[in-house]
Amino acid sequence: MKKVTLLALGVVTAVSMAAGKPCEAAFVIGGENGWQLSTDGIVDVFSYYHSTQPLPQNPAGFTRAASLLDNASTSEHNQRFGIGVGLLPSVVAFNVKAPTVNGVDSAVRVGIYPSIQNQTDSRFNTGPNIDFREIFYTAKGAYGELLAGRALNLYQGKNILTDMTLLTSGVVGSRGNTVNLGHIGSGYLYTGFGPQIRYTTPDMAGVKVALEVAEPYKITSNTGKTNSPRVEAEVSYAGKIGAATTQAWVSGLYQTAPRVTGSSNDESIGGAYGVSVGFSGLNLLASGYGGRGLGMLSTQDGDILGNSTSDENGKTRLHWGYLLQATYQLTPSVMIGANYGQTRQEKNDKEGATFIAMKNQEAAVATVTYNLNKFTQFVAEYIYAQNTWMDGAKQHSNQFALGTMFYW
Repeated sequence: MKKVTLLALGVVTAVSMAAGKPCEAAFVIGGENGWQLSTDGIVDVFSYYHSTQPLPQNPAGFTRAASLLDNASTSEHNQRFGIGVGLLPSVVAFNVKAPTVNGVDSAVRVGIYPSIQNQTDSRFNTGPNIDFREIFYTAKGAYGELLAGRALNLYQGKNILTDMTLLTSGVVGSRGNTVNLGHIGSGYLYTGFGPQIRYTTPDMAGVKVALEVAEPYKITSNTGKTNSPRVEAEVSYAGKIGAATTQAWVSGLYQTAPRVTGSSNDESIGGAYGVSVGFSGLNLLASGYGGRGLGMLSTQDGDILGNSTSDENGKTRLHWGYLLQATYQLTPSVMIGANYGQTRQEKNDKEGATFIAMKNQEAAVATVTYNLNKFTQFVAEYIYAQNTWMDGAKQHSNQFALGTMFYW
């Protein structure tokens, strides 16, 4: 399972971001003059069923923040069966490595992330759902590593990479999604893949420091020009402390942008952290984040869920969340795990008079995985998810998933 996990993390983070080592490709083709071509990937297919409560009724004159759960009705339960990918889409990736010159290893990675499900219940909705998430160049030497291109962002990157639902299903969202949610919006925010230039220091006794200058995003619905870069940073440690395999990290984000109306700027600032400790088959994880102007789905979500980054008066909200997790390797082939996470935002002093914002999105997941061999995995999972709005109204969902994954 360890090899499979490293492969999957390598696929997502490309080359060295998650596990601190190159992705284990299924095969390598060596050409002339030291050039190499390799490939790696995942095919994942999950069947899932959920029963989700109706949305709460709105008081007269009020509207309510959108729900990530799959029921937009205020009067009927929604029961749905579906087949699609899990949190992670399928992946087909290609790596080209140049000859080592003057101690520098240069490589290019292109990662294609297709989903398999239709976005509606129409037989004729057969869009390909292909997402080119990765296309970047790296140059690695004694000085560290330079990355330029489209890759997973640093801020909260390891929060999602250490979640066990990365390789399973997690929360099932609306049918229009091309993937399931894992604990996105219920334990951490989606960091996303984006254009960036990044420098990472050499490994210093297990410690690495990374700095990223990236394309800026819209912070709130009132953000005007995005005329200054987004800056992200991470300090991480991976190694052994005694007999325990340990991973720890802190990461941060900062961006400012002028508003369309008003003289002040929108500001997005956040910190994230995590610690993972493994020994004798048991792995324990605690991770979390906090900040202002972050959102409830993706970092800097631009109020996509309705005042999820700022209130009706334009003031950015305080956001925070956490994920707690335990997994245990029962046998070389069977692993069990459970986790619980929340994503929250605080009520501002001056809330609008006609909008009810989301207060808390939470989810608990229990999973059993069975590895048939080194490249085939089966998963059974139960998920409970619940939303709570600022007025105390709730919506919950019971969900089940069965799936399989093939790695190369």
